[in-house]
Amino acid sequence: MLLSLSIRDFVIVDRLELEFSPGFTVLTGETGAGKSILVDALALVLGERGDAGVVRAGRERAELSAEFDIARLPHLQSWLDENGFAGDPGACLMRRTIDATGRSRAFINGTGATLQQLREAGEYLVDIHGQHAHQSLLKSAAQRELLDAYAGQGALAREVAQHYRGWQGLRERRVAWEKDSVAAQAELEQLEWQVRELQGLALGPDEWLELQAEHARLAHAASLLESAQYGVELLADGDLALLSQLNGLIGRLNKVLEYDAALGEPLAILDSAAAQLQEAAYSLRHYAQKLDLDPERLREVEQRLETLHGMARKYRVMPEALPALLLEQERRLAGLQRMGSAAELQQQEEVAHAAYLDRAAVLSAGRQRAARQLSARVSEVMQQLAMAGGRFEVALHALDEGDVNGLERVEFLVSAHSSLAAKPLAKVASGGEMSRISLAIQVMTSKVAAVPTLIFDEVDVGIGGGVAEVVGKMLRALGAERQVLCITHLPQVAALGDHHWVVTKHVRDGQVSSCIALLEPSQRIEEIARMLGGVEITPTTRQHAAEMLGVA
Repeated sequence: MLLSLSIRDFVIVDRLELEFSPGFTVLTGETGAGKSILVDALALVLGERGDAGVVRAGRERAELSAEFDIARLPHLQSWLDENGFAGDPGACLMRRTIDATGRSRAFINGTGATLQQLREAGEYLVDIHGQHAHQSLLKSAAQRELLDAYAGQGALAREVAQHYRGWQGLRERRVAWEKDSVAAQAELEQLEWQVRELQGLALGPDEWLELQAEHARLAHAASLLESAQYGVELLADGDLALLSQLNGLIGRLNKVLEYDAALGEPLAILDSAAAQLQEAAYSLRHYAQKLDLDPERLREVEQRLETLHGMARKYRVMPEALPALLLEQERRLAGLQRMGSAAELQQQEEVAHAAYLDRAAVLSAGRQRAARQLSARVSEVMQQLAMAGGRFEVALHALDEGDVNGLERVEFLVSAHSSLAAKPLAKVASGGEMSRISLAIQVMTSKVAAVPTLIFDEVDVGIGGGVAEVVGKMLRALGAERQVLCITHLPQVAALGDHHWVVTKHVRDGQVSSCIALLEPSQRIEEIARMLGGVEITPTTRQHAAEMLGVA
């Protein structure tokens, strides 16, 4: 339930602090006083788009906030928790600012929010029926959505749409496969033998580099062996081997070291050099012993290199890129294989179609029940709204295959007289009839809605006389179940409100300001009299107003 609304520097409002009560509240005032400002402000708080034009002239920003009691809205409380907007228990504070440059900021319980998040939260809180709502009722989509909302099947309708899109996606995939099956099959076969051929190479990720190194070694094995043996001869095995001469020098220096300790440093260096040369000679001897002069292995390596070169030329890549090419061809092949055969795709399509039909059948059954009920209830209300003999019908036209919205097309039909066949709403209803039918539908659908606050913005346009009193009684009865706010120009409706606000317009220092005040019983008589009597209010008019309020 809406508890309070704060408006600051918004259009022609300087500052307003409004507190609301349960029941049926009416809002009246002279034409142009700004009665719809409350609705406009609340709509912005609930996520409607706004621009710099809503900022009061000469001010920096418009600030709007609304507080709601959500103790009986567990789904909204869960949504707030899940999205990081949890606040005080049982309360929700929505806030919106728009500055003179058009920049907008939004908050839920003090935490920054997007307009989409404001709208999502607002769907739990308030349902606004504008005076032009009957225009949307002429559209097929609006009629279908209203029926599904009345039946409580909004989520099911979205599920059906999801199943339909899935089914159609598989259908398009199967048709495309059948259309391109020859080319796809040829590509599949080509990829299969290419992958088999590349896999047959059994090429390791580093094999190309390893083969090149081994080929270089085998191709120059004789030279390598000769060089290694020459090194061993020079270092250790020859008559004038370096190690032999170096060891002789070390021996002579050791004999004279006792005469001059300064020889210790070069002697240590020579000892280290001798050890290094000894290690080098050992390594060269070991290398020469292991070196393999294997012409057969050389021929194998050269043949392997030639095979890889040939395959690389065939696929127009470098030899070292062959492993990556195999991975790419395997990926493409897997993608084509996942597409399956025509039979597999047909089976998948049939499964998806069956799932769509199953959920759509449930949706259709609910629509049929809701259509019968809504038709009867709106027809009943029409009798009370000076449309005696009138009849409202929700027609469900079956579709051969169904579509994204289900197995039928929803159409609202109306007959102004019992002797006439029902025809589409847009073709038979006059402006006044449309207003009354729209109001009847809104009242009936609002009765089953979960939203606690309903706002009717001059939905009684085109209605007068005794019908207006019936409308007032309907809204008052609805106010016994929900919090109802109604902006009205009809005294018959205003007199039936549990609470009465009046909007007035003042000019101060050259600026126009709009104010809203809660009326006392005596003030309500004056306001109802103004609505009845026009420019000059007579005692008779006041008496009539008092009688209307007494009846109320």
